[in-house]
Amino acid sequence: MLIKQNWWKYLGILLVLYSIFQGLLGSVPELPILHESIRNVYFHVPMWFAMIILFVVNATYSVKYLNSNNTKHDTWAVESANIGVLLGILGIVTGMIWAKYTWGEAWSNDPKQNSAAIALLVYMAYFVLRGSIEDEQKKAKISAVYSVFAFPIMIVLIFILPRLTDSLHPGNGGNPGFNTYDMDNDMRKVFYPAVIGWILMGIWLAQVKFRLRTLEVKSLEK
Repeated sequence: MLIKQNWWKYLGILLVLYSIFQGLLGSVPELPILHESIRNVYFHVPMWFAMIILFVVNATYSVKYLNSNNTKHDTWAVESANIGVLLGILGIVTGMIWAKYTWGEAWSNDPKQNSAAIALLVYMAYFVLRGSIEDEQKKAKISAVYSVFAFPIMIVLIFILPRLTDSLHPGNGGNPGFNTYDMDNDMRKVFYPAVIGWILMGIWLAQVKFRLRTLEVKSLEK
């Protein structure tokens, strides 16, 4: 019964382990400039996909809280944002490592790099906002409203603004995307499971944080 209930967690673990193994030891196409650094596509990009899904969860539960005033919805919003920011930081770090070997420097002020950093700062400000308000109900309501506006801002920063100017990132500024340029069918067999795996792991981590926060609140109430 426990296995049936938690099957998606085991699937997430297996897919992430599979992508790590293939990312380190699997074969990749020989490409100019990218060379072996193309392996980073199994880590950098799936982490960003997972981050975006968690920010979707954050916005969804923020709306739910505004409609219900249910503190569990607020807790879900907070913890999904927590894990989303963590994955975003990991995405930026892996992106910087990748940029160092392909563009010559870790941070080249590429429009997408700058926009991604600003998007993360927007969500970090979410936690600063929460920490500055003492009243729990007021904190939850104001931060929920903030989340509703933060999500579309993040979408604009990551997906729209970088496309309006030249960028070194694939799929931006006239550069071909991975689907048409770098990834072959063998890589797709690893890339898509990696995306699913990191999303499942991100949701699982948010669930663990939610339970820990709930236990913490219950212990304080006693």
